[in-house]
Amino acid sequence: MTTDSLRLELRWAIEAAQDKQAADATLLDLRERGAFTDFFLLCTGFSTRQVQAIGDAIEERLARGGVRLAHREGYDQAEWVLLDYGGFIVHIFTERARQFYDLERLWRTAQRTDFPGNLVAGAADS
Repeated sequence: MTTDSLRLELRWAIEAAQDKQAADATLLDLRERGAFTDFFLLCTGFSTRQVQAIGDAIEERLARGGVRLAHREGYDQAEWVLLDYGGFIVHIFTERARQFYDLERLWRTAQRTDFPGNLVAGAADS
């Protein structure tokens, strides 16, 4: 998957996360896995405040684009914030929580696309 082929709302979410210095943005394509959503977007913040700021930025950007948030979990503790947009779910982790839950391993059969830096600079397919 390339940045050009991304759904607009996914692109907005990745850009908003990266604007708040989120690390290791990864998109898992679950469409062929019979999952309850089409995509997982995972990223890492280095403190609970940064995790919250990333979540806030994503929510604000998608709301400006008319994309409605269905459900949010974990915001107060901010070790793992989940933003459910129906067709995709954003997971924002602290480093420790991301390693512990290891969703990349649990969904290892999904197509994975990493966005290691600025989205505008391009994506690396894995």
